[in-house]
Amino acid sequence: MRLFYSALSPFARKVRIVAHENGLSDRITLETASPFADEALRALNPLCQVPTLVLDDGEILYDSAVICDHLDAEGGAGLIPAAGAARRRALRLQALTDGMGSAAVAVVRERLRPADDQRAELIDRQLRAIVAGLDSLEAEALTAARFEIGEISAAAQLAYFDARAVVDWREGRPTLSAWFEVVARRESVAVTSAQLT
Repeated sequence: MRLFYSALSPFARKVRIVAHENGLSDRITLETASPFADEALRALNPLCQVPTLVLDDGEILYDSAVICDHLDAEGGAGLIPAAGAARRRALRLQALTDGMGSAAVAVVRERLRPADDQRAELIDRQLRAIVAGLDSLEAEALTAARFEIGEISAAAQLAYFDARAVVDWREGRPTLSAWFEVVARRESVAVTSAQLT
């Protein structure tokens, strides 16, 4: 399998964590791509986004949630519960944190514009969504005893906030901060962190 990714993409990191948790990392070749600009990537994914996964038979998957669903089914780690309240919870957390990640990417892209050309209202709107999401995660009282797709997505997004200095998310969120300190040492999270450089 070939995974087109960007080292800083929180969505690609989520996929790499899921691959590791499922014992599939050695079956995936990582290929860097420039999202939104790489026409070779656009030939595989019309949205020109990472991650994009090309399966061994040539089938192409995109969107991190779709790729994670495939990898978890392939590897059988059970990171996405099969049914019921547990499944709804995991997918809800993934949707929340993926939404926070999209907001963070928008903030980062806007901050890359010349200072006098930045849209303050866009940055403010996205930061408010991120802060509300962070407060929701703090209330969720995540535990290191559970590491499913929602937690994986949260860990990837929080690391992205740090790497890109999006927001100081630890202030006033002791439970979330303590949780992240523990999961950041988990093997799948730690080995993918090394790829952030």
